[in-house]
Parts: sequence; C-alpha cells; structure tokens
Amino acid sequence: MISYLQVENITKSFGELVLFDNISFLLAKDQKIALVAKNGAGKTTLFNILCSKDTPDTGSIKFHKDITIGFLEQDPLFNENYTVLEQVFLSSGEMMHVIGEYENSLNSGDKKRIASAMEKMDAFSAWNYESKIKQILGKLKIDNYEQKMGNLSGGQRKRVALANTLIREPDLLILDEPTNHLDLDMIEWLEEYLKKSSITLFMVTHDRYFLDRVCDEVIEIDNRQLFRYQGNYSDFLEKREERLLNDNLNVEKARNLLRKELDWIRRMPKARTTKSKSRIDSFYELKEQAIGRSTEKQMKLNAKGNRLGTKIIDVKDLSKSFDNIKIVENFSYNFIRYEKVGMIGNNGTGKTTLLNLLTGALKPDAGTIEVGTTITFGYYSQNGMQFDNNMKVIEVAQAIAEVVTLGDGNTLSISQFLNYFLFPPETQHSFVYKLSGGERRRLYLATVLMKNPNFLVLDEPTNDLDILTLNVLEEYLLNFKGCVLIVSHDRFFMDKVVEHLFVFEGEGKVKDFPGNYSDYREYKTNKEKQLRLTEKTEKKNEIVTNKPAKNTIKKLSFKEQREYDQLTLEIEQLETEYKELELSLSSGNLNNEKVIESSHKLGDLIKLIDLKTNRWLELSELQP
Repeated sequence: MISYLQVENITKSFGELVLFDNISFLLAKDQKIALVAKNGAGKTTLFNILCSKDTPDTGSIKFHKDITIGFLEQDPLFNENYTVLEQVFLSSGEMMHVIGEYENSLNSGDKKRIASAMEKMDAFSAWNYESKIKQILGKLKIDNYEQKMGNLSGGQRKRVALANTLIREPDLLILDEPTNHLDLDMIEWLEEYLKKSSITLFMVTHDRYFLDRVCDEVIEIDNRQLFRYQGNYSDFLEKREERLLNDNLNVEKARNLLRKELDWIRRMPKARTTKSKSRIDSFYELKEQAIGRSTEKQMKLNAKGNRLGTKIIDVKDLSKSFDNIKIVENFSYNFIRYEKVGMIGNNGTGKTTLLNLLTGALKPDAGTIEVGTTITFGYYSQNGMQFDNNMKVIEVAQAIAEVVTLGDGNTLSISQFLNYFLFPPETQHSFVYKLSGGERRRLYLATVLMKNPNFLVLDEPTNDLDILTLNVLEEYLLNFKGCVLIVSHDRFFMDKVVEHLFVFEGEGKVKDFPGNYSDYREYKTNKEKQLRLTEKTEKKNEIVTNKPAKNTIKKLSFKEQREYDQLTLEIEQLETEYKELELSLSSGNLNNEKVIESSHKLGDLIKLIDLKTNRWLELSELQP
C-alpha cells in the first residue's frame, strides 16, 4: 500500500484555543477520505496546513515525493486580467506550452517545426486536451471563455478553480467544500466524476449524499482528537453512535468509581501514607474522566412561531424581468399553513429573486402579492450576515431577545438557545471576530430563528454549516409551527425537510412538483429516458422512410482539426514521393524488375493520395 500523505502527531492552537492535539492519519493511494467536524474545530486550518499556507505547532506533514497534488481552496486567487481560458491553460503548466507551440507552428508554415510540434502533442496526449477543458467547463456552466476573471462572481470563480484542479488530473486531490456554489446538476456530475475516477481524494464536505456516494472512509475531529471510520457516511453514523455510546458508558463508570473514591477520601485519616497519596492521585484522574466528555445534547426544541391566520401569502400572475431576461413569469400560488417548500433550479434562474419579491425587498413588474396580517418573516439571506466583531456572541443574541419562547409555552434563556445551536458557554463569551466562517453562519441562523417568525425564508442556509449543525437545523424545522420556504443545493437536507418543490426551469417558468428532491430526480430521470426512447424511435422511422436528416452546422472538433492538419502534410509528402517516382520511371535508368516494382508502388500511391484527399475534402468543408 503506497502512502500518498502521512500526517504525524500534529497539534495546532491559537492562544488558549486548541483545535487539535497530537493527531495522526495516513492517506493511501486510491483512497477517498472525507473530513467532518463541527464548525470551528479546525477543518479549514488543517486544510491550510496541508496546502502549506499554515504550519502546525508540532508534528509533520509528508507527501509522497513522486505525485502531483491538486488543491481546491474556498477563496482561490487568480490573475484578474486573464480570460477564463487563459487562466485554465495557465494552470495546465507544460501542457499549455506544448499546445501553444503547435498553434504557432501552424501559423509559421514551417514543416519541420510543425512535425516537431506534432511529435510533442503526441507525447503529451494533448490532442484532446482543449476539448476536455471545454467539456469540464461546460459541465460547470462556464461557457464564456473570453470573460475576464476579474468580472466573475464568487461562485463562478470557485467553479473555474474546480475546473483547473480537475483538468490537471493530479494523483492526489485535496478539496475544501467542493459542492459550494454548484447547482444540483453540477453536484451530481462531480459526484459521478469523482466516484468513477481512480484519483486519490481528501476532502472537507458537508454534503451527505456526496460523501456517502464518493468516499470510502470518514475521519472526524472531535474534542481536539481524530477518529477514523471505515466506510461511507451511513457507516460513519453507525460507528460514531457506537463510539459515543461507549464514551458515555466509560464516563458513567468513572462517575460510579468516583463516588466510591469520594466516600473513601472523606473518611481518610489525616496521616497520609504513600498508598493513600497514590489513591488521591487516582481520585483526581477519575474526576477528570467523570467530568470528561459530556454526552451530546439530546434536547429537542418544540419550535414556536407567532400565530398564523387563515391567510398566509397569495401570489397571482407574478412577473419580474431584468434587462429583458425573464426571471419569473405569470407565477401564481397560495401558501397554506405549516407547509415546507423547497426551491431548486440552476444558478441564475430566479430563486433568490422570488424570495426578495415575496418579502418585499423587490417590486414585481406585474402581478400581486398579498401577505396575511399575521405573517412575520424570518429571512436568512445570502448577504444578510452583519455583526459587530467586537461584540461577544451572547451580546449579539441578547440584543435581539433575552428569552426564546417554545411552542409548548416554556422558555429558554438566550444562553440555553445558543447552546442548542452548538455554542457552549465558553464560546458564547468569545468575541465574534474569533469565530470561524461556519460559526458566524450558525450565529446568523440562530439570530433569525430566535425572533419567533412564523414564515421562515432561508436562502442557502446549508452553505458552510457542518453536519452536526445541519442535523440541529433539520430537527428545528421539522418541529417548526409555521411555513418554511428554502433554497438549498443540499439534497439530503431537502429530502428530509420539504414536502414539495418549486422547480425553476429557466425563462421565467416555475413548476410546482409534489414531492422532495429524490422524488423529483427520479421523475426527471424517467422523463429523460422516455425522451431518448422517443428520439430513438423517431430516428428509426426516419431511416425507414428515407427522410433526410435536418442540416446542422458543424465545426471541426479538436481531434478532427489534428487529422486535417496531418492530412495536409501527408498529402504533400505523398505527392512529392509520387513526382520523384514518376521521374525515376521516365528516366530509362531502371531495369525491368525495378520498373515493375515502381509501377506497382506508383499505383498504390495514387490510391492512397485519392483516399486521403477525399477525407481532406470532407474535413475542409467544415473549416470556418
């Protein structure tokens, strides 16, 4: 078993905050490992250490010396003046120089230079490289290759970075939240790509379906230690539960022993012997174990929203466009009590626009939105997270409310509510600027929920949240007595929470689908199969009836362009050889045997030139 990555006894802390302590693990060739942990436990820090952007306090990181490594960061840096294609080619290293030399050789017309460049193209298997680049960019919905990097959105930049990493086909791929900023089609394509690839993978992700279908091992950072679980996400859940149960049993056992030791130490004579000192030392060790790791919170919130009236939100013939691009057209829907609706669709199809229309942040071009008098919105928006970094976490929450009222009439203090959302007391008294990105997201979510809204509008609430927080949020929403409207690319989350979907199909069309995401995916797959079957049947009928196919505009592929260029050279060489042979035959200097041999060769040359010329003519018709 070849070890691609060896992490040995590394520790990392920031002041008094210890993220992980003396952790070690190996990543072997062909393994696909996912790292999971609570926000703030050190996932991004560990990633930065692997990328050499940070260093551990102790320990070492060793990569196999003969492998190539690809890193996908959360916020990649680019040359802002490069086009998308220039940036991708730049990341391709020597391959780019080989393709560039080939392109320049064709422009020069120098046959020797062309031949040399073609040999290098063969050696690097570069002929299909450009088409491969464009295929991956296309799957990631990057189709404007001439757009400047500086003009791209954050999501587009992340997708270009992902394309860069995949195109290079490194031996070891290290990815930090690769599914962020991808729509559902892209996520499923990437999932399939990595699942079928022989690449070795280490990634940080909170996408549970992605993790379950791609990875064969999960490692977890918990309480500053590292735990390994063989298998996918489903196996991880089972084995983690066993570990926590075992931990809790050990804690309970230590508590029972502690009671006995406490009784003994209280009755102990004042004259302390060596033996009694030993028992006192054991007592304090047991005390540490007994206090040790507390069991995970099992508290359930019976989430309360303000009272809902009979009228929720009535939408009629709603339309909105930007620069003549239809975002929503003639959309009508009457919301009912307690329904939980998911919103899915490709990026840019109008999901956030509809949320802003419903909450009054945008005005429609046409149509009406009637909001019931009892409706109180709680809006978790992508750009709404604004905190004073010099405030403490609990101060941020107390500025909103002192207590949170539950559905059963009971109340929680703000400290208890924050604890439910995985902010323990020590974190509650930390300053906001010390929080990780995921912890800030979690705090923002808690501040939205503690206002007791009865209509929750959540725009990508699952981005940057860890799996444990997602579980807490899912439980909260399932118990929530109000309406929920969610945009999310987390398929697991959508399957667990929503009852039906608004599917954004583009060009302003929004379809109401009765089911969760997996139901919709199955419906869509069956529909696509039926469409392919229909097309296949129509094609057969077309052949039988000799119906001419419709003319389509076609351009040379990269492979065909290579064939065209090679044929040009080969035909020239064959024609030169033909002329030389023809001169030799007409010279009268050949004996009978050579004349016969040369005549046969001349006939073969004519056939070969005709064959290659016909193919050259076919390809030349496709030349622009």
